[in-house]
Amino acid sequence: MPPAATPDFRLLFDSALSPLLVLTPDFTIVEVNRAYLAATRTERAIVGQRIFDVFPDNPDDPSADGVANLCRSLESVVASGRTDTMALQRYDIPGGEAGTFAERYWSPVNTPVLDAGGRVTHIIHRVEDVTDFVHLRRVGREQERAVAEAQMRAQGMEIDLFVRAREIREVNEQLSRANAELDAAGRQLREEQRAKDRFIATLSHELRNPLAAATAAVELLALDQPDGGHPALSVLERQLGTLVRMSNDLLDGTRALTGRLELVPERVDIRSVVESACADIRGLFGHEERTLHLTLPDRPVVVDGDRLRLAQVLTNLLSNALKYTPPGGRTEVRLTMEEGQARLTVRDDGIGFQPAQAEDLFGVFTRAAPAGPNTPEGLGLGLAVARTVVDLHGGRITAHSEGPGKGATFTVLLPRADDTTPEPPRPSAPPRPRRQLAILIVEDNTDLAATYRTLLERRGHHVTAVHTGADALTATESDVFDVVLCDLGLPDTDGYTVARTVRARPHGARPRLIAVSGFSQGTDRSLSRAAGFDAHLAKPLPLNDLLDLLDRPAQESGALTGRDDDSPLGPA
Repeated sequence: MPPAATPDFRLLFDSALSPLLVLTPDFTIVEVNRAYLAATRTERAIVGQRIFDVFPDNPDDPSADGVANLCRSLESVVASGRTDTMALQRYDIPGGEAGTFAERYWSPVNTPVLDAGGRVTHIIHRVEDVTDFVHLRRVGREQERAVAEAQMRAQGMEIDLFVRAREIREVNEQLSRANAELDAAGRQLREEQRAKDRFIATLSHELRNPLAAATAAVELLALDQPDGGHPALSVLERQLGTLVRMSNDLLDGTRALTGRLELVPERVDIRSVVESACADIRGLFGHEERTLHLTLPDRPVVVDGDRLRLAQVLTNLLSNALKYTPPGGRTEVRLTMEEGQARLTVRDDGIGFQPAQAEDLFGVFTRAAPAGPNTPEGLGLGLAVARTVVDLHGGRITAHSEGPGKGATFTVLLPRADDTTPEPPRPSAPPRPRRQLAILIVEDNTDLAATYRTLLERRGHHVTAVHTGADALTATESDVFDVVLCDLGLPDTDGYTVARTVRARPHGARPRLIAVSGFSQGTDRSLSRAAGFDAHLAKPLPLNDLLDLLDRPAQESGALTGRDDDSPLGPA
């Protein structure tokens, strides 16, 4: 067999797939293969130049350290005569245009070539371009592909990929657990929201029924005693009016706690508001020898405000003082006019609070006393609502205390009304001729039905009262009524069914159907309109509002139903 031909080592070197560069010990390039020229986008003209002259650091990158790292590796090879495998390096290369650089990442290995005496004659600089791999890892692509590419480029990158993959798996597991917890919390929150909605709807109906009956009874007493009668009657009227509005705020908790309470402004001498509020609550201060002292100015203190809301502010402050003042305590209420502002001060000698806690007291569900068996009852809403009302009046409310056990002072500042601007006259509607109507009352609360019937009969109307949906349908089948006042929550069916059945009859378009119910949220009003009701009135319904609605022609009563939800004539 003839001897094998000696291979062309230059051809082998130039055909190698790995980028190779041969350097002298002083780092001058003496040979380069095609793979290296392609990877670095250079030409053979680099042969004979020092490597760091050909490949300097990117001057626009202050953190560039490619030259320093490669220099240390090459110096180590020359000094030790051993191969040095470098960690993954960022080493940008000059771009096509002068002064530009292209971002590149490399996996370099520097191998010495030794002569017979063991001296380093040359250095073989082998690199793998791992830029694509780094970019894949940076944008979070599949780790399997990255591992496969890393194995093709550099065995040393395999460990790093394994670590990265493990970190991602751990993050994914944490994310899965967090998603599961979030889903569970979302389901619980939705269920709590549905339970809250059911509770508010039920509370609305159950609370407004007795309030409606009490309001109607007080109005009936007022008719029986036209000259004022017993002084307790005015207290009942005033307190029931306040209770009705406060109960509406409680049932619409979002509005009460987000400062969206509605005002009914008028020109008010606030002295009468303060005096009435103190008179209503003074009896409670008499318990356990507590005292309430009131100081009012001689001259009027006029503001533009809502009388009931302003009374609510003072009542909340006095209730707060009553809760946190021990037996024998003293509370002072003082009203003055200072620098164009009405100044209302409520000072007590109760438990006080830390001065730094003053602003926190006006938060929702915040109480001055720590939780415990002796903590006064309450939800901690009084001061939050008081601040909301004062803010709506363009005023300011503050709290102050010298410390625990040293009492508390609450100050309300309200802008004084402009004396030069007369109060706008209230529009007065021309008197309407009163009509006698045939009215059907459908109400399962017998007390309320009887009271409404008496009030309406005294106004000259012909009234029939029934207590179930079946009786309502029977009555409307045999008689034709002008007006049907129908509760929505009936014991055998609902008012929507009554309305739809009445409207479906031959003469069903004649009666004016008016829903009167404690269910008076937006969805309830939409359902009543869809069922055929002409109006939707929220309990408790003041007699004057009902009579005003009955006296208006049918086409006008529809317009009355477009007010805000706080109005007894809210949207249908």
